[in-house]
Amino acid sequence: MTERVTLITGASAGIGTELARVFAANGHRVALVARRADRLATLADEIAAAGAARPIVIACDLERPDAGDQIAAALAAEAVEVDYVVNNAGFGLFGEAVQRDRAEQLGIIAVNVRALTDLSLRFADQLIRHRGGILNVASVAGFLPGPGMAVYYASKAYVLSFSEALRQELAAQGVHVTALCPGPVSTEFQARAGFRPGFDSAILNVSASDVAKAGYRGLMANKRIVLPGLGIKAVPLLLRLFPRGFVLAAVGRFQLRQRP
Repeated sequence: MTERVTLITGASAGIGTELARVFAANGHRVALVARRADRLATLADEIAAAGAARPIVIACDLERPDAGDQIAAALAAEAVEVDYVVNNAGFGLFGEAVQRDRAEQLGIIAVNVRALTDLSLRFADQLIRHRGGILNVASVAGFLPGPGMAVYYASKAYVLSFSEALRQELAAQGVHVTALCPGPVSTEFQARAGFRPGFDSAILNVSASDVAKAGYRGLMANKRIVLPGLGIKAVPLLLRLFPRGFVLAAVGRFQLRQRP
């Protein structure tokens, strides 16, 4: 029987590292994807030392158009098939869209949208064969427009919409698709994005470990959307109570207060 693995992108830090730990602790062999090979190797050693199957390490930059080919080749070389895809990799950049570097913003789309879509579809035949699943890490940002981080918010809206539609399409074939939508989480994301956490981080913050555990439980329970934390669960409901224009202006004002 062909060995199965859970493919996890963005596994070198934050939520991705915690997702790798959670899946491994629950008996999954994991394949770790990120740019930083040294961090992946350290995480793989930790997981193996805890008694889990040794992870497969795939050092890969998801901004590259051939990233999916590289990942597929690495898995084929290990003679494994994918039964779960965890699309966690993603980043954002703070600032007005017209003032930020255009190539950097297209990089957000390459990772948050293109790579996620590629990996969700590329291994679909294996997911169907093994009746596995897809966990796509979206964000509470996917529920609203985000002036000040326009491309990032839009990318997460795509992730949410794509995940819900794919879930409907694959349901009859026994494949679970779940969108994990955390709020502010204290990780390296903020530093790379270029903003300082505000009061929302203090009020709505849930640890990366708790987010990962909630995501795993939600995927296994075949939930459509997982909103980790009590405060975050209220956000979609509250957004329905206010006109879109009001939300747009409020987010814009809030983002301005987070400038470094």
